[in-house]
Amino acid sequence: MRAAFSLVPFATLALVEPAHAVVYMSLEQAQTMMFPGATLTPDFRMLSKEQAGAIEKAVGVAVRNRDLKIWRVSTGGWFIADQVVGKHEYIPIALGLDAGGAVMAVEILEYREAYGDQVRNPAWRGQFTGKRHGAAPTLTKDIQNISGATLSSRHITDGIKRLLATYALAIAQD
Repeated sequence: MRAAFSLVPFATLALVEPAHAVVYMSLEQAQTMMFPGATLTPDFRMLSKEQAGAIEKAVGVAVRNRDLKIWRVSTGGWFIADQVVGKHEYIPIALGLDAGGAVMAVEILEYREAYGDQVRNPAWRGQFTGKRHGAAPTLTKDIQNISGATLSSRHITDGIKRLLATYALAIAQD
């Protein structure tokens, strides 16, 4: 009987991490910010198993979703909406590519983790500018890791690397 009573206080010590969710911008707002004055036309596609395998082999990053949300930009370039896993939650991102497939901009659309939202810092996101498949970003080499946002930093970097390979191996080939 005594053991049962001693467990009750331990149960009350369990800490629950507070929910944290911030929507920074919609897809439409990101499109307008990245490509002001341009018309964006949806060009949604489904990667074949072969394309997904080629992307995974090229960059060593898993393709979890073969359904591509991409838009052609009237002034040249591409807009891609995707999501990566942070520590626990998905992080919706937007990627703007120029007509040659180089990164123009990266936006974090929402952030749901309790901490680590430093990945929203414009200077950190700016490190991706100019990156392309073949010269893809590498965390701790040319993309700074963020203490306290290690997993978010890694997964966003891997996500951008995967999207650059997707552009080169699936989108630009059409």
